[in-house]
Amino acid sequence: MALSKVTYLGELRTSATHLQSGSEIISDAPLDNEGKGQAFSPTDQLATSLATCMLTIMGIRARDLKVDMSGATAEVTKIMSSNPRRVAEIKVAIHMPSNPFSDREKKVLEQSARTCPVMYSLHPDIRKDIIFIWK
Repeated sequence: MALSKVTYLGELRTSATHLQSGSEIISDAPLDNEGKGQAFSPTDQLATSLATCMLTIMGIRARDLKVDMSGATAEVTKIMSSNPRRVAEIKVAIHMPSNPFSDREKKVLEQSARTCPVMYSLHPDIRKDIIFIWK
């Protein structure tokens, strides 16, 4: 069964519909690649999916540990290279809420983030710079 349907809308823009839920993601080519930069580019989505995957897997582990990480955020930076044009590096800074996490809980959550499916799916040549900020 198909996961999504992607439609080219013209002017370097697409609409991706998640078939199970009906939710939609618009993508636009970035300014540095002839686009308007009015939505996430496909490579923005790639970089952002790493952070969303990391936070999701951390959330599963936090639930198992019976700790609350609601309010955690991730700041994502994508660095492109050329020849070939590709994502060269993804930086993710995960800011954890000021809950009283034990050293063990911090270690488990950090390890789970580093082993999320998207992390394993990215090409090894893409540099991943991941930091955790515990308040």
